[in-house]
Amino acid sequence: MKDKILMIIFVLILGSVLTAALLAVNTITAPIIEKNNEISIIKSVLDALEILYIEEDVESVFSDNIEVMIKEDKTFYISKSGDTAFEYSGSGLWGPIEGVIGIKPDFETIKAVTIIYQEETPGLGGRIAEQQFLDRFKDKKLHPELLIVPPGRAKDENEVDGITGATMSSKAFETIINSQYNKYRQVYFQSL
Repeated sequence: MKDKILMIIFVLILGSVLTAALLAVNTITAPIIEKNNEISIIKSVLDALEILYIEEDVESVFSDNIEVMIKEDKTFYISKSGDTAFEYSGSGLWGPIEGVIGIKPDFETIKAVTIIYQEETPGLGGRIAEQQFLDRFKDKKLHPELLIVPPGRAKDENEVDGITGATMSSKAFETIINSQYNKYRQVYFQSL
């Protein structure tokens, strides 16, 4: 009986010590993780607006070139040249897809698209995060709707060639972009 009580006391003490250690590590690392996430968004906004920067000066380049405007809980990043960017997020085939889209002053033509985070299948749907695919969106129209079509079939100004073997991830990405764009577009034109 005494051995069982000692074992329970040992487990409780060990559990308390490990819990305290995990809480301490979380307290120390939480601000670092938050800062890294903030920097990731800043870089993606600058990339989506095609503003050059170097790692050491990313925050100052952002503050010198971008005005942040919040309207109806939507955050718009506006460059000195009048281009606008906003964050998007939604469900891909296997998990969330998050990124930033840059739009030219007409608020219909894509300047650039970035992906911050995605969980699609590596080598298939995960290819949506490759720069070669993202470059296909440049100068494409978002209005009335962006379409990701089978590879080699993009002809219209609102069509983008998809990725072979990643049709469902491409369609999920298309849905996210269109959905988020329509929400931001509505707020953008109400604020004019």
